[in-house]
Formats: sequence, structure tokens, C-alpha cells
Amino acid sequence: MRTKFIFITGGVLSSLGKGLAAAAIGALLESRGLRITLQKLDPYINVDPGTMNPFQHGEVFVTDDGAETDLDLGHYERYTNAHLGQRHNYTSGRIYHSVITKERRGDYLGGTVQVIPHVTDEIKEAVLQLEGEADIALIEIGGTVGDIEGLPFLEAIRQLRGDLGKEHTLFVHVTYVPFIRAAGEVKTKPTQHSVKELRSIGIQPDILLCRTEKDLSPDIKAKIALFCDVPEDCVITAKDVDCIYEVPLLFHREGLDERIMTALKMWTRAPVLTPWEDFMAKVRQPQHKVRIAMVGKYVNLRESYKSLNEALFHGGVANSTTVEIDFVNSEDVTGAALARRLARADGVLVPGGFGSRGIPGKIEAIRHARENGVPFLGICLGMQLAVIEFARNVAGLPMADSTEFAPNTPDPVIYLMKEWYDYRTDQVQRRDETTELGGTMRLGAYPCRLADPESKAFMAYGREEISERHRHRYEFNNAYRETLEAHGLRFTGLSPNGELVEIVEIPDHPWFLACQFHPEFKSRPLEPHPLFTSFIQAALARRLAAEAGGGDAK
Repeated sequence: MRTKFIFITGGVLSSLGKGLAAAAIGALLESRGLRITLQKLDPYINVDPGTMNPFQHGEVFVTDDGAETDLDLGHYERYTNAHLGQRHNYTSGRIYHSVITKERRGDYLGGTVQVIPHVTDEIKEAVLQLEGEADIALIEIGGTVGDIEGLPFLEAIRQLRGDLGKEHTLFVHVTYVPFIRAAGEVKTKPTQHSVKELRSIGIQPDILLCRTEKDLSPDIKAKIALFCDVPEDCVITAKDVDCIYEVPLLFHREGLDERIMTALKMWTRAPVLTPWEDFMAKVRQPQHKVRIAMVGKYVNLRESYKSLNEALFHGGVANSTTVEIDFVNSEDVTGAALARRLARADGVLVPGGFGSRGIPGKIEAIRHARENGVPFLGICLGMQLAVIEFARNVAGLPMADSTEFAPNTPDPVIYLMKEWYDYRTDQVQRRDETTELGGTMRLGAYPCRLADPESKAFMAYGREEISERHRHRYEFNNAYRETLEAHGLRFTGLSPNGELVEIVEIPDHPWFLACQFHPEFKSRPLEPHPLFTSFIQAALARRLAAEAGGGDAK
């Protein structure tokens, strides 16, 4: 069967949740037994999000094949079984880079290179790569209808409707129906203008997803249908929900999956939504609560740690526990103020990051967790700082540091490894300080061996061989392995040849584990990551022990 394409656009304003909508639709279609895939097309000029500031754009999501992608791909993978990579996220920068490369190579035979047809053809080629990969491909167009930079993408999908035919394409437009409290009613005008803008460039939406605070009455749906020229049953209420994982169930109650099947002339089994219903039942009836102090420098924007926040949530649901995250800015909160904040925490987490800002505060937090028996999880940079803190305060190396922060440190326990064996390519990879930023990174999924069955890592995963995703430049310096091990640090996760340290633990601590990889990228609501499940379990045990002993119940 030919792949059918659903194109998802957004209007009125940004942050309406197109990515969540695409992911939720994907989950609904999978519940009907269909194979789906997803793609994000972003209008910004950056070639990829890899060097973009998390304050501006949110986290960089990393796929197994090492693609640094938009955070919406994280939503796609969390909600569905889609396996995504390089060809599932394109930016204007990447599209234009390809077109310009072809022009310089002479592929256009000296002809005038224009947005139409050359740029739009390149976009169409990117989309059509997905032909045959799944029954349905969901293509999200970033930005808002009316943005100048998004026009080539909209023109490309307009052309694809003509190329593929109406039975093989569907336009879903996410719009906004605000509730005006002073008037006590919802207003449809923003949606009308958004659809008018879309129709002015030749795209008539087939289905409208209307973001709103209130349920849309039949009269309001009829009005929107009339002015936007869509059937009334294709005006879907996308009401705000307390938990984003309720969205697939909400869309199903609105009949969205049935409308999609009808429009694409597809017949499937009835949806099986029991796993999502069971998950939401656990969300609504937690038995416990824990507080996790997340100590980082991007804490002012939750989107900067989107996958991490979701992974903690998944681990909490797996333990019937509500996870309250205390976002601690390691630049601003130090000394006594930091100690007071951490004293209220059942667990401490230090996430990944780049650069020297906020490092002393993170090291302070790690020391507090180590010395006070507070469950601790360090991720990527968090692992490197855990090694530095241990080397300084336990192993008698007070000047220990990373060459990222102190190039001339006498004890570079963390350093820029010049070369390593890449199991994925069966080649030795080399890098140095002159390599372009992206080229210095260890990116994507790498294998890891857990040899110690007594380790927290092994007990969490329950197996010896694992694979996890990386995004970092600096590594543990093996010259210090023997010294640190002699003082009690255990290296419980290593690359298959033992060359790269992936996990460190402190065995005589209730739960102290740090990993070089990013486990949050593989956590799913229906399949919570074992490290987060185990971490929250340890934090809960600490809280319950404090409550049983009459201590601070926080």
C-alpha cells in the first residue's frame, strides 16, 4: 500500500502544540494497527538545532543515528513506536545548503536557481523519502501560517496535494479559539483569519484542531465549519488538559481518528487504547509524592530539559508517585541557600550542559548528595562533575578538573579524548580542538556493557548489554581510573572494549549513579526508562523512611 501523508500546520500564534498534536495523532493511528512515521520541517536558517541556545529553542533531541533534532521529535518518539533519525527533521538551512551545494556542483547546468521550483522540489524530495517507510507519514510544518520564512514549505505541500492526489494527502490545521473572560464567550475570528491566510496560498484544510480552554458547543463548531469551509464533524475540540498524555484519548473522543480514516479512505481495526487509559488511571491516582532538585543552568525554561522532565514524570508514574521538580539555578543559588533547597529534596539530579557557567553550584549539589546519602543521578556533564567532585573531596586531588573548564589543570580527570573506536562504523574516530563543533561530539547510540550484577545500573536494566544515546565532547580520563577506584568509585558501565567510561557509582551510598549518556531520550510514558524508575524508587524510599522516622516529610 502506498504511504499516505498528513500535513500539520499551525495558525494564529506559536506554541499551540502542533508537535504534541502530531504525536497524539500518531499514537491514535498506531492504536488502529497502522505503521506510522513522522517528520518535522522547520523554517529557521540554522542547518540543525545542534548549536542553538536552549534558552531560545528548547532542548536538542538526539536520535540513535546521531541527528541533533528539534525537540518535537522527542514528542514523536515518546508517543509512538516510530524510529526517527536524520531524514525526519529538515530546516530551511539544511534545504538551502543542499540546493546551493547542487548549484556549485553544476547540477542545475548553469540555470537560474529559484525558490520555485528548486527549493520547493528539494523540500518535496525530503518529504517523499518517507514513501514506503510506513502506512501514514505525519509531516509537521514548524512556525505559524503567515510567517515569511515558512512560505516555501507551505508551497511545497500545496504542490504535493496535486502530485499525490487527495486520497493520499490530508491537511490538518491547528488553530486557536480563545475564551474571552470579560465577554464570557469563545471567539472564532482568529481561526477564521488563520484559515483565510492558509487558503490564500492555495491550501484548504480538511480538519481543524481548535485549541481552547472550553469545550466547543455544536453552535460554535457549526460557525467555524461554515466560515472555514470544512464539515462540522471535522472541527475538533483540542481542549487544554492537565496531562499531555491524555491528548490521544481526547482526540479519539472527538472522533478525530475516524475522520482521518474516512478522508484517506482507509479501513482498519477499532483502536486499542487500553494502554493509554491504564496509564492515565495511574496518573490520576498517585499514592506518593517526592521532590527532586534539578540543579542546572537552564532551569528557567522547562523546554530546555523537556525530555528530562518527561522521563522523571514517567519514572514517577511507574512508582505511583507524583514527582515535584524543584528547578535550582546553579548560578544564582549557592552556599547556605543551596543547602536549604537541597535539604528539602528526596533526590538530586544534575543534568547535561555545556560551558563553565554554574559549575561550582552543581559540584556543591553533588557533594551534598554524596555526603548526606541523598539519591543522586548525574547525566552527561552531571557524570563528569560527579567524577570531579569525588576526585577533589575523596581521592585527594584538590585541583582535579575538566580541560573544558581548566585547560591547564594538573589533574584532568575529564578531558577531550583524541581518538576512540566507534563500534557503529568499525573505525577509529579522531578529533581535536580545531575540529568544527559538531565534529567533536560523540553523538547517537553507543553500546554499553554492565558487567557487575550487584551494581545499581545492572539491577535497574536487568541485562548486561544496553544501548544509549550520547551528546558530548569530553570523556573520563582512564589515567585516573585506578586512583578513583581505590577510593571507592566504581565504573559499572563501560564500552564493549572497556575504553570509554559510561556509568559510575558509589556502592556504599543508598543510590548514587551518574552516566555519560542521556537516558531521558529513550524514556516513554508506556515504557519508562529503568534508570529513572530506579532513581524515583530510591527517592521515594528516602522520603518514606523520613516520614516513618518522624523526620521532615517535606
